[in-house]
Amino acid sequence: MNSLYAGRRRRNLIMMGLLLGATLFGLGWLVLILGELLWQGLAGLSLAVFTEMTPPPGSDGGLLNPIIGSLMLTVLAVIIGTPIGMLAGTYMAEYGRYDKLSSVVRFINDILLSAPSIVVGLFIYEVMVAPMGHFSGYAGAVALAVIVIPVVVRTTEDMLMLVPNQLREAAAALGMPRAFVIAKVCYRAAKAGMVTGVLLAVARISGETAPLLFTALNNQFFSIDLGQPIASLPTVIFQFALSPYKEWQQLAWTGALIITFTVLALSIVARALSASSKQS
Repeated sequence: MNSLYAGRRRRNLIMMGLLLGATLFGLGWLVLILGELLWQGLAGLSLAVFTEMTPPPGSDGGLLNPIIGSLMLTVLAVIIGTPIGMLAGTYMAEYGRYDKLSSVVRFINDILLSAPSIVVGLFIYEVMVAPMGHFSGYAGAVALAVIVIPVVVRTTEDMLMLVPNQLREAAAALGMPRAFVIAKVCYRAAKAGMVTGVLLAVARISGETAPLLFTALNNQFFSIDLGQPIASLPTVIFQFALSPYKEWQQLAWTGALIITFTVLALSIVARALSASSKQS
């Protein structure tokens, strides 16, 4: 009996050691990446980064126009993608929970969740940019919205599925229409989780470069005209990081730092909302 216990304890310690080593290995790379990003990015972080335009080669400047462009594209993408994702997730959770159509939609949605973003960019290029004859911010926002939709669909369906059926039955017993039950009861119960899904979608599209290269392209000058090519932070980082100019490379590091900590902040807020929804 003692030998059996000793053998199991030995195997448990070995597995615990391997798991701990794998965890530290993964976290070590994350710490190295974040450390290098902080070291390189903080050196160029200043007020000018948020108040000046992207400079010509060999000059100092900032990232005001790509920051404004990224905010515009992200907001428009969320406005387009969130209602579509919420409606689709609501249908699958409330109306078509056991339908074959819902199973097909879930399967396609899972494919979209894992699809390379460059494929989305090429698709929007063919259906919007090529017929229009030029790149535009609208095409970039639509490409990002296509990435937003599957994230919102999945989180909306999952959160509504967690709402107890007793709440629906109690509301229906009072004579409430089904649409009213969903809007006033189910949505309120799942509100924190659904907002978390939207925040995760924003974090997902914040650093996307490939779809914007085929749609919004870039703009060296300040512009808020979404009907024309518009600057965005990911595309500027991509362009400046590949340049031979030290000033541009420094701005690329600083822009990457801004995006990284924005995404980290959104992830922290999403986790906090998720934790509060579980407690409630």
